[in-house]
Amino acid sequence: MAPKALPDLLAKQLNVVARRQLLNLGMTDRMLHTRVRQGGQWQVLLPGVYLTITGAPTLNQKEMAAQLYAGPGSVITGPMALFHYSIRPPSLAVIHVLVPACRRRRSISFVQVQRTVRLPDRIMSSGPIRFVPVARAVADTARQLDSLRDVRGVIADAVQLRRCTLRQLADELTSGQVRNSARFRSVLTEVGEGIRSAAEGDLRDLITRARLPMPLFNPSLYDGDTFIAKPDAWWPDAGVAVEVDSRAWHLSPEAWEHTIARHNLMEKLGMGVLHFTPRQLREEPPLVIDRIRGALEKGRLRPPLSIRTFPCPR
Repeated sequence: MAPKALPDLLAKQLNVVARRQLLNLGMTDRMLHTRVRQGGQWQVLLPGVYLTITGAPTLNQKEMAAQLYAGPGSVITGPMALFHYSIRPPSLAVIHVLVPACRRRRSISFVQVQRTVRLPDRIMSSGPIRFVPVARAVADTARQLDSLRDVRGVIADAVQLRRCTLRQLADELTSGQVRNSARFRSVLTEVGEGIRSAAEGDLRDLITRARLPMPLFNPSLYDGDTFIAKPDAWWPDAGVAVEVDSRAWHLSPEAWEHTIARHNLMEKLGMGVLHFTPRQLREEPPLVIDRIRGALEKGRLRPPLSIRTFPCPR
């Protein structure tokens, strides 16, 4: 017979419970074994942590299990924490959990335990799930990623969606561990220069390798006092703009019509406008560079345009 307080506990914890909690409620090991044996009602998610219903666990139930396994005061960080802020993480296969540095708890299964002397002062929550503030989640994720492009994507999303500021990310860079922070530091520098997406970072890399003049990224362009556009890249001396067009931003007819209207206005004012897809930047770099180089050479033969340029704020 289950303890009377168990239903309330399971309701609060998404049907996930730890062995120590069950023993505190008065359940014996024999009662517990009966429920988790083969063909029983419960299933083991992690050592000493159980899901009390049948079927595959949800992401939230796995988070709850990770917290219970890691122990009191543990908090979700990394990609899973980003997911709570609607920032697209590269993967959700592993749940990263911060625990006090003095706690001995090993990583296992889908849980990566990270011991730290720098637990956050402020904890966010969604129901019973506890997770770190967004800047800490971005920083911890950036240090885990092996791909510069993935780091760019995470940081650009966080800044573009206004989930945190560059200053908050810079503070995390300064306060956190130096190990594995080189990509994090590099991308923060790019974002400070105006880079706002992984694709724009790819464009910057191409321009650097081709030894082309570095453009302004995401400047605001005006015809007198009238706003024109905020192109991804802009060479003021040549009057050339580059737009990296991703399908993710053009899923509606209205968005596509807005892009066409902006393109037409820019060309009407004498600007040279080039459009590339993220795939072209990755798979057809010679074509991209040739078109940019040709546009710059042509643009410098024209009289200077009377376009007012305001660089992206740092």
